[in-house]
Amino acid sequence: MTVEAARAVADAVLYEGYLLYPYRASAAKNRSRWQFGVLGPPAATSPAFAESPAMVMRCLLLPSVRAGSVTIHLRFLQLQSRQVEDAAGHPVESLELPGETLLSWDEAVEHELTFEAALSDESDFPVAVAGGTEVAGGTAEEPHVRRRRWPLSARVRVATEADGDLLRLTISVTNTHPDTVTSKDDALRHSLLGTHLLVEAHDATFVSMQDPPPEAAGAAARCRPERCWPVLAGSDRLLLGAPIILYDHPAVAEQSRGALFDATEIDEILTLRVMTMTDDEKAEARATDARAGAIVDRCDRLSPGELQSLHGTRLDDTPWWDPAADEPGPDSVLIAGVRVGKGSLVRVHPNRRADAQDLFFAGQKARVTAVVSDVDGETYVALVLADDPAADLHDWYGRYFYFAPDELEPITESITEGDAC
Repeated sequence: MTVEAARAVADAVLYEGYLLYPYRASAAKNRSRWQFGVLGPPAATSPAFAESPAMVMRCLLLPSVRAGSVTIHLRFLQLQSRQVEDAAGHPVESLELPGETLLSWDEAVEHELTFEAALSDESDFPVAVAGGTEVAGGTAEEPHVRRRRWPLSARVRVATEADGDLLRLTISVTNTHPDTVTSKDDALRHSLLGTHLLVEAHDATFVSMQDPPPEAAGAAARCRPERCWPVLAGSDRLLLGAPIILYDHPAVAEQSRGALFDATEIDEILTLRVMTMTDDEKAEARATDARAGAIVDRCDRLSPGELQSLHGTRLDDTPWWDPAADEPGPDSVLIAGVRVGKGSLVRVHPNRRADAQDLFFAGQKARVTAVVSDVDGETYVALVLADDPAADLHDWYGRYFYFAPDELEPITESITEGDAC
């Protein structure tokens, strides 16, 4: 995987939690934001609720030559306040204009800074991001939008030390804002948001920190991360240092039509929810943030085929709820010397007390629909109650009850038409 390809995953990290469904400024969940990778100003007082100012990533490298190096991409967001002002220049929460709604909101500006560091030396890189103000729309006598950013300052430190045949690479990123901050708003204005790292190795390879080879296990255990977890990003020469824990080689699902920003997002569910929003709700989402508007527009443009692709695919037409869709399991199970399988009649004697509802099934006759195994190799029997008038319906859409074999008593009598449900 190239750095360009890895940026697709890194962008998902950068904007994770940026804006949550229903993507509107009025939603309570969107009034407290910036959940991950926040490096707050170090001189923040208690009322500011600022995050820790630093993150530290530690990982292992196997150098192929003494003069190896790394390219470090520091990526983060800078808060940008979008303030709507009326014709008199007074700040307002919102303004209704013909065919347009203007909302005050905190946006963000992306930054990516690149540094080159030799593995043989310690390196120290200052980071300075300028603030600024832009005014858009209208004349002095008309409503306009004022966007403002506050300056950011930070420091990136890179150090290596030998650990046997390996090199331990330590990269720290620290917010160095010099002034005292006393409010939460000011703390966010001077914070690096969604901070993470992409690191390229030259003349060296990275060692997996999640699954190190046996000879590197001890050295890996000595690499303690601080708010920044390293994972291989598609190759052993590219590393993603994320503020959330990921597996090695994370990837964006090929069915995904774009970011949804919602933590542990499930594309199909969120897409369907966006599609069911009212026109007024969609208009507010578009007015809240251009990125939210892009999500709404993308969901509205999805074709039936694209929407269906979000549901996942199977190699056959077996319904997802049918036990036959699971990995092959035993066709039958031996209970009290009797072979029980699909179509067998049993009497239920719940004894595990895992579910209070099970007690209502005590002594009930049931028909076996399948014998299945879970991921731990335990065997269970799926069944429907023989006397349940909705048994056929439950069987049709796959609402089965599951019991362990030792909770069932085989019924050896012949299956009559009534018993067969």
